[in-house]
Parts: sequence; structure tokens; C-alpha cells
Amino acid sequence: MPDDTPTIALRVVEALAAVDEAQWDACALAPGSAGSPFLSHRFLKALEDSKSVGRRTGWQPQYLLAEAEDGTLLGAAPLYVKGHSQGEYVFDHGWAQALERAGGRYYPKLQVAVPFTPVPGPRLFARPGPFEDGVRDALIDMLAKIAGDNRISSVHVTFCTEADWKRFGAHGWLQRLGQQYHWHNGGYRTFDDFLAALASRKRKAIRKEREAVRREGLVVRALCGEEIEPRHWDAFFAFYMDTGGRKWGSPYLTRAFFDILGSTMADKVVLVMAESDGRPVGGALNLKGDDTLYGRYWGCLESHAFLHFEACYYQAIEYAIAHGLQRVEAGAQGDHKIQRGYLPVATYSAHWITDPGFRRAVDDYLKRERSAVEREIEGLQEYSPFRKEGDG
Repeated sequence: MPDDTPTIALRVVEALAAVDEAQWDACALAPGSAGSPFLSHRFLKALEDSKSVGRRTGWQPQYLLAEAEDGTLLGAAPLYVKGHSQGEYVFDHGWAQALERAGGRYYPKLQVAVPFTPVPGPRLFARPGPFEDGVRDALIDMLAKIAGDNRISSVHVTFCTEADWKRFGAHGWLQRLGQQYHWHNGGYRTFDDFLAALASRKRKAIRKEREAVRREGLVVRALCGEEIEPRHWDAFFAFYMDTGGRKWGSPYLTRAFFDILGSTMADKVVLVMAESDGRPVGGALNLKGDDTLYGRYWGCLESHAFLHFEACYYQAIEYAIAHGLQRVEAGAQGDHKIQRGYLPVATYSAHWITDPGFRRAVDDYLKRERSAVEREIEGLQEYSPFRKEGDG
């Protein structure tokens, strides 16, 4: 670093209450973050305050801070000690089994992530200025040092930006590729404008799906801010518990989390609710950033044809178009998203393995996996529903 670079002090704190909200957000929500609500002090603290994360959940906060001599926060990383690999969405269970079969200990491990949230974004937060690159480098080196000094098997940075990914790679971290499905706004003024960009057959299929929902007498609408009442959160939590119980066995988020989210971040919430004769029967939770709508959770208590697609995909697209948002991120899994306008994109993670032999084995696996993921993304693009030259 140049001689005028300030001294950077690195320390770990176990609760965001120890960090000033304005200082955290100045780093976490800096340009390039797209104003992601998941990185904000309010969201991460809501996870703590609701006991959705904590020692008993296997997500023990250990936020890594980089500070100037006067105490100004220069950067941070959302770090957790993990006793399992649940709620991460970048699967490493096979790695854990392999190391433990060889006589090693995989857990605890360190995770740099937003818990339960496979939303891409910065994982190396830095206050904008001439020293931000140095701060990021210092955070990376300290993460590896913490693992080594404490005989921790590994550090995993999941759903980082491509820029973060390349920086970790330059420091010798292992690099992994994944893929998700995102919708991009092509300057549409209405949902019909979006449909007009699709091939005729795909356009007709979407119209039929939406009409099927209407024929069942369902009223589906997107609520935001003060429109969201306690009864809506009660209904949505029931939806969440039903889906979470079936998919994960034990849902991650507590009821208190949704109360805190509604009281502190309602302006960032877009809650899609479906009602039948005034009864809530299903819904989808989204959060919004500066230019992106992030789809997170879905659930229902009654089965209705195509309600999932309406609540999660079409309502999100309509909201994004109406509010000038440029992207809807619908998460991983589900090739069916492609036919509804959500195309595959790459996601990135970086991994530090302390054991040299195990590191070589994982590195070899990741090189082969990256090639396969790149081919898969390229191949899936062929199924795009958007019109090609000569299509109707």
C-alpha cells in the first residue's frame, strides 16, 4: 500500500448492535451494491434480533470489521461460524463427507454470506475512497488467517460479485461457479410489451396461465409499505411454514423476523398476496433494491393451477415494469423459469481450504465443475422464449 494509507485495524464483533448503522451501510450499501436490502444493517440485525441466527441455529455472527485509527468503519464482511451447511444454497456436503472420511474435521467452518439468502451481491464491504482496494485485500487476508490460527477447515464466500470473486482468486482462493435465473427489463412500459418480445407460442402459454388463475376467482395483488397489515404477515408466515416444512424440514426464519421486517423495512418489502373470497390462500415475499426486485419466499395453503407462476414470476415482472426496476432475481433451480422470461446467469463463490491435500482435491473438482456450469448456461440460453428473427 502507499505510505499515506491509513493504519487498518481488524477486529471481530458478535452482534451488529456494536456497529453504528450509518457506518455499516456506508460500506455495505456503497455504489456497486445495487442498494441490496439484504446487506443493510437493518436486515442482518433483524435476523439476530428475531433469533433466526445465533449460536443455537448454527449461524454464529462474527462480523469482521476494518477500522481506521479514529474508529471510522472502512470495511466489513458478514462472517458467521457455521456448525452445518444448511441455508447456504451452495452445496458442500460432499466436501464435508470426504474430509471426515479421511479423518479430518470439516465443521465448524466460516461462512461469508447473508444467511438463508442466495442473492448475489458484494461480500467485501468497503467505504468508497482511495483506500477501498486495500481494505478489501486486508479483509481477504484476515479471513484466511482466522481460519488458520483457529484450525478451522475452510472459509466460504457465497453469492459474491464477479469482482469480489476475481479478487479472492488473485489471493489464491478457490473459485466456484453456479447459476440462477434472472429477468431483465428491456425497457418495457407494460406487461403486454414484455409479452410482445416473446415467441408467439410462449406468449400464448403465459396468457393462458394468467387467465386460469383469474378463472378460479383469485385476486392477486402486490402490497408494499403501509399497505401490508399484521394480518398479511400472519397469513404469509403460515404459507412460509408450510413450504419450509416440506422443503427444508425445519424453516429457518422465526415469526418474530417477519414482524421486525414489517416494522423496520416495510418500504423495501413487496408482498404478493392471493385471496379467494377474501381468504389469503398463497403469497410471495420480495424485497427491492435500487434497481432490482428480489424474489425470496413463496407458500400456499390451497392448490390452485398456475398460482405459483402468477405470484412469484408474473406479479414480480409487472411490479418491476411499473416501478422502473431493471431486474428481477428469481433464484436458483427450476428450468421452468426460462419459459417465463427468466434466463440463466452465472453466480460466484470463493473458498479457502486450509488442508493442502484436501485443497488440491477440491481445486481439481471445481475446475471440472466450472467448465460444466459454463456449458450448461450456454446450452440453456438456447431455450430462451424471446423472439428470434422470423418468429411471430
